[in-house]
Amino acid sequence: MGIVQNNLDALILLIKESGLTGGLAILLLTAITAKILDLFIVKVLRSLVKKSKFKGDDAFIEIAHRPVINIILLLGVLSAVNWVKTNPQITFILSALLKTVILVVTGRLLFSLLKEIFIHLQKTHVQGKVFINLAENLGQILLIISGLAIFLEIWAINITPIVASAGVLSLAVAFAAKDTIANFFGGMNIFVDRPFRAGDYIVLESGERGAVVEVGVRSTIILTRDDLQISIPNAVIANSKIINESAPEPRFRIRIKIGVAYGSDIDHVENVLTGIADSHEEITSFPEPRVRFRAFGDSSLDFELLCWAKNPADRGRITHELNKEVYKEFNKNRITIPFPQMDVHIHTSA
Repeated sequence: MGIVQNNLDALILLIKESGLTGGLAILLLTAITAKILDLFIVKVLRSLVKKSKFKGDDAFIEIAHRPVINIILLLGVLSAVNWVKTNPQITFILSALLKTVILVVTGRLLFSLLKEIFIHLQKTHVQGKVFINLAENLGQILLIISGLAIFLEIWAINITPIVASAGVLSLAVAFAAKDTIANFFGGMNIFVDRPFRAGDYIVLESGERGAVVEVGVRSTIILTRDDLQISIPNAVIANSKIINESAPEPRFRIRIKIGVAYGSDIDHVENVLTGIADSHEEITSFPEPRVRFRAFGDSSLDFELLCWAKNPADRGRITHELNKEVYKEFNKNRITIPFPQMDVHIHTSA
C-alpha cells in the first residue's frame, strides 16, 4: 500500500512540475471557445448575412467558417505544448510542426478568400478584367513568398543570406524592367481613375482620335477612323492630356460655320439651320440644336449651327451630311452664301 501511495504522489508531483494540468486546462478552454465561435457563426452571422445586400459575404462565411475553427483549436494545442515542460528539443519539434500546420491552414484560407474577392471584382468591374487577373496573380505570389519566409522562420533556418541575394536580384530586375513597371503602374492609374474605358472615343494629346479597343497591362490600344491600330504605353497615356468624347455622355458637339450675305433675313436663316438639325435622325433632341450669330464678317454675316451627335465616331459623316443639307436648303430658300470679293479701282492720269 505504501508503494502505491508513493507512486501516486510521484505522479501527482510530476504532473504539477510538468504543467500538464495547465495544458489540459488550455485545451479545454480552447475547445469551449471554438464551440462558442462555431455556434455564433452558424446562428448569428449566417442569419445576418442572409439580410445583407452584398452577395459575396455568404461565400466568405462559408469559406472561413471551418478553417477559423481549426486554427483556434490548433493554437490551443500549440499553447498547451508550450505550457507543458518537456525536453526542449521535443517541444521545439512539436511546436514547429503545429505552427507549420497552422501556416498551411491559414494559407489555404487566404488563397480561397483572395480567389473569391477577385471573382466578385471581375463580375462588378468587367472593364478591368486584365488588371484584376494580374492583381490576383501578384497576390498569390506574395502569399507564397510570405508563407515560405514564415516557414523558414518557424524552423529557425537563417534567411539572411537568402534575403540579401533576393534584394540584389530584385534591384537588378527592377532596373532592367523599369519601363515595364512604369507601364504597369500607369495602367493601374487608368484602372483606378477611369478616365476612359473600352469602347470610349478619345482624342490624344498628339491629335489622334479613335475608339479604345483594350486597356492592357502594358499599353492601351485605340482604333482610329482610318482603321489604324495605335498602341500607347500606359506610362505615356497616364501622363498625357486625354479628351474623352464619350464622357460624361456618349455624344459629341458638332459645329457648322456658315456665312450669309448682308441683307439676308437673319431670323429666317436661323429657322432654316435649326430645321436642318432637327430633321437629322442622328442629332439628339437634348441638348437641342441651336444657332448663334457670331460676327459681322468682311463679306458675310457669320452664323454657327451647334448640335450634338449621338456617337462621337460619326462626327465626320454627320458633318458631311449637314453641310450638304445646308447648301441645298439655302438654295431652296434663296439664301445667298457669299464669297470673298475684292474691288479693284483703276485710276488713270489725264
